[in-house]
Amino acid sequence: MYRTHTCGELRLSDKQKKVTLSGWIQRSRDLGGMTFVDLRDRYGLTQLVFNMDTDASLCQEVRKLGRECVIQAEGMVAERSNKNPKMPTGDIEIQVKRFSILNSSVTPPFTIEDESDGGDELRMKYRYLDLRRNPLKNNLLLRHQMAYETRSYLNSQEFIEVETPVLIKSTPEGARDFVVPSRVNAGQFYALPQSPQTFKQLLMVAGYDRYMQIVKCFRDEDLRADRQPEFTQIDCEMAFVHQEDILVMFEGMVKHLFKAIKGIEFSSAFPRLTYAKALEKYGNDKPDLRFGMEFVDLTGSAKGKGFSVLDSAAYIGAIVAPGCTEYTRKQIDELTDFVKKPQVGGKGLIYIRMGTDGSVKSSMDKFYTPEDLLAIAAVAGATAGDLVFVMAGDKIPTLKAMSELRLEMGNRLGLRKKNVFRPLWVVDFPLFEWDEETKRFYAMHHPFTSPKPEDVQYIESDPARIRANAYDCVINGAEVGGGSIRIFEEQLQKKMFKTLGFTDEEAKRQFGFLMDAFRYGAPPHGGIAFGLDRLVSIFAGEDSIRDVIAFPKNNAGRDVMADCPAEISEEQLKELSIKVVKL
Repeated sequence: MYRTHTCGELRLSDKQKKVTLSGWIQRSRDLGGMTFVDLRDRYGLTQLVFNMDTDASLCQEVRKLGRECVIQAEGMVAERSNKNPKMPTGDIEIQVKRFSILNSSVTPPFTIEDESDGGDELRMKYRYLDLRRNPLKNNLLLRHQMAYETRSYLNSQEFIEVETPVLIKSTPEGARDFVVPSRVNAGQFYALPQSPQTFKQLLMVAGYDRYMQIVKCFRDEDLRADRQPEFTQIDCEMAFVHQEDILVMFEGMVKHLFKAIKGIEFSSAFPRLTYAKALEKYGNDKPDLRFGMEFVDLTGSAKGKGFSVLDSAAYIGAIVAPGCTEYTRKQIDELTDFVKKPQVGGKGLIYIRMGTDGSVKSSMDKFYTPEDLLAIAAVAGATAGDLVFVMAGDKIPTLKAMSELRLEMGNRLGLRKKNVFRPLWVVDFPLFEWDEETKRFYAMHHPFTSPKPEDVQYIESDPARIRANAYDCVINGAEVGGGSIRIFEEQLQKKMFKTLGFTDEEAKRQFGFLMDAFRYGAPPHGGIAFGLDRLVSIFAGEDSIRDVIAFPKNNAGRDVMADCPAEISEEQLKELSIKVVKL
């Protein structure tokens, strides 16, 4: 055996035990007559001691080795004279009697330490080295534990895991597909699944009433910190359920994960917000509830003083930043520049400063008396010491800009603490969203989402009015899961396709197998999918899901370690009946 114990296992109770350890040299320290080596494996660090007095040749030999060399060491467990309380193995050391080099190492391109000197791109290029560092190692261990606990919970609720195909038919709705050419069917293509949506519905038709799968999904879309072209879902479906059944079941799963992983218990039910209320109060459909600063509508109370910016606005909203009366003009100007950024979309920023001495100051005091400003601040809910931010314009863009401002202030005031968790459900989404460019409706979730029963009457006359039986689970401003009750009746599904602009032929070509299945006794069903990567990143306190994925892509969708995507040979292209045309 290469080892009798791991590098994180030995304790003072193992004193005088003869052991063999194997691992990587983390660091080496030469102190005259002695050399100390920290040996590392996945489980931890153990200090090795080489003594010039007892074996000079052994000590000189180990001094030639650099970091990351792989060695095997045999020796006796001894009590350390200078104990290290920060290390689990800090009470002991190994007095080495012999060692062997299992493999040498060139100098790593960055230090393998918790705080590395390597930049993101360099560490991604050498990801196999980056994964040796504790932060990433701990994230992968957390990911494993969360996947294990997820399966444990769902298994206890009688879900079965069923694998679904990876090579499927391309669908026109949703994000762009990754397509895969078929060699044996020249000129035809598979797609990689954006989700197993149609297959899990077919499993409900087949009678497997509780399905789950931790599954890879693929979307060819623009990337950002919380997106990857390939990602992992906790995918679930249930038959004979209403929306309430789904919410209760999977709120239970999230609570189980928090208790099992973080030791956090939620004694009460997660709050629920309608989509409309979430937009009205927070400006987006995934609100961060770790702090307040809810929006206040001033449209009916701030007009009529000759200030055209407000008088001409369709919507006027306010945010109260508590305890910010000392904010300087420079800081307010910085925030004004922030809201005017194209990605934020605000037209400008008005402030009302509430002094602790009862004074009031505003960027619009040319038009409003102190009494007017105090009255507006009172409507906004501000008190002495607060700073009121006012924004105006068309309603939807203004709410979006206010949302960004709220989150920015939450960051500046230290209110978005990573060790605080505030889950909620957002419900009653619109079933459709209108695209002005293509002049047609699109499904806000997907074409199989069921409308609220009481809204079905509007599917032909007023589609924009219809609410969906859809729901999202949100934690700390991130959507971690989403799903819906599905359409399971053939006629209603046909109406849905018609509203989305599908002809009968197009619907049959794309989804005929599902529509045919509905004719054989489809049960009422619904489901949800959680983003495992995003859940793990929230539990780990990471800003990017890249830090919880073993081998992620960069923001350009490239694997800089394996150097792909890459060109393929002419022979492969010929086999696939494909010719590449450079535009």
